[in-house]
Amino acid sequence: MSEILLAARGLTKRFGGLAAVNGVTLDLARDRIHAVIGPNGAGKSTLTNLLSGDLAPTEGRITLGAHDVTGWSPERISRAGLGRSYQKTNIFLPFTVWENIRLSAQSRTPHAARWLQRAASVAAANERAERALELAGLQARRDFLAGAISHGEQRQLEIAMTLATEPQVLLLDEPLAGMGTAEAERMVALLLKLKPGHAMMLVEHDMDAVFALADRLTVMVNGQVIASGTPAEVRADANVQSAYLGEEEAHG
Repeated sequence: MSEILLAARGLTKRFGGLAAVNGVTLDLARDRIHAVIGPNGAGKSTLTNLLSGDLAPTEGRITLGAHDVTGWSPERISRAGLGRSYQKTNIFLPFTVWENIRLSAQSRTPHAARWLQRAASVAAANERAERALELAGLQARRDFLAGAISHGEQRQLEIAMTLATEPQVLLLDEPLAGMGTAEAERMVALLLKLKPGHAMMLVEHDMDAVFALADRLTVMVNGQVIASGTPAEVRADANVQSAYLGEEEAHG
């Protein structure tokens, strides 16, 4: 059994009378990719926001490593070892690829906002940034402005910025959204490269990518988990076929 790095138990988020997430339980394990799928409005992004601290749960518990992080701020959860990407690319377009990554790495240094010290002189941050740049495969784009690289490379850059904070857990919200075939293939290869040493949760609508990447699948509908297991188990589940996969294939 792989080490569980993040666990959610009975996680619920209500907005008035609506339960956007209702009693969700899941484990994210080291060296494993756990995909969360479901139709629009199923609660997938709300679940991601709960795990990252962007939303506080109404009920339930979240543990990250040895810490109960329920109700912690996103910054505190991030410093405890969690990194995430967003549906909408979240980068600094006027800065170079290198500057974006170095800024993220610098956030993990003591006195990160020491104004009188040149950022380029912070050796530890530069080393973390170099590792993240290489892991993400962006060396050839190092000095390009972030606004001048392709959409797929911008998504790679966002992941590189996350890697520069040295997380153990990665939450990736639709990392393949808007990509063409070649860019999607590069992203799949990158995620497989990052799999060793990380626990990863992937929210994604690209079913080909999901079944190529996922060790475990959780299917959500109307805020609730209707199935969870290996990809083969989930694909064979009658409830999933009627509620989601069958509908997808019928329109595919």
